[in-house]
Amino acid sequence: MEFAKGRITEISFESKELHETIPILIYLPASFSPLYKYTLVIAQDGRDYFQLGRIGRTTEELLKNGEIENIIVVGIPYHDVKDRRKKYHPNGEQNEAYIRFLARELVPFLDEQFPTYQMGQGRALIGDSLAATVSLRAALKFPHTFGKVMLQSPYVNEKVLEEVTNFDQPHLLSIYHIIGKQETEVKTTADKIEDFLTPNRDLNVVIESKAFPYFYEEFEGSHTWTYWQPDLKRALKLMLPT
Repeated sequence: MEFAKGRITEISFESKELHETIPILIYLPASFSPLYKYTLVIAQDGRDYFQLGRIGRTTEELLKNGEIENIIVVGIPYHDVKDRRKKYHPNGEQNEAYIRFLARELVPFLDEQFPTYQMGQGRALIGDSLAATVSLRAALKFPHTFGKVMLQSPYVNEKVLEEVTNFDQPHLLSIYHIIGKQETEVKTTADKIEDFLTPNRDLNVVIESKAFPYFYEEFEGSHTWTYWQPDLKRALKLMLPT
């Protein structure tokens, strides 16, 4: 797969935490050079961010226009809907192991392979829906490892609200957070209809009260890539400015 002139490579990563081989997509921009340092943007729902979100093309455009810092985009795809839920849902049986995989296995590997900043502010997590939820929880658990998180319509439950409430180092973590005003009846992969908007408004109140560096917006739209894809440009520009 190619986007503009950047290149995407798929590798297989042996995870001890998850006891399985994880596919990893690595996008190096056209201007990539080992002489520069790069911020890592790690996307859950990795294949979706490349194919539906067009994150590769968006990155090239923003870099070409000098609107974002140098970044490498790393996408982690899920195997199927069940696998996604197991790893991303706060109550999923592999959720904690997946978060440890991100912080303790994937990050050291990427730092070894590429010229990265090797600090929290040089790493951003991004995700949509449940992929946003696991991104937020990973950043809360490892704020010295992940200093930025971009949330596109996260799934929010009591556990998530509690973790944000109890987090005592908000200065370490910058948050970008959007939710659609029509996200009141979202059909989830568990075949339930859930209101995403109300818990996201609750999350907004909690984050606001904690004085995180924070951007929040409610967009006119629903729980789909139709809205997340065009929003990516602003998310990257705000969170990774030159």
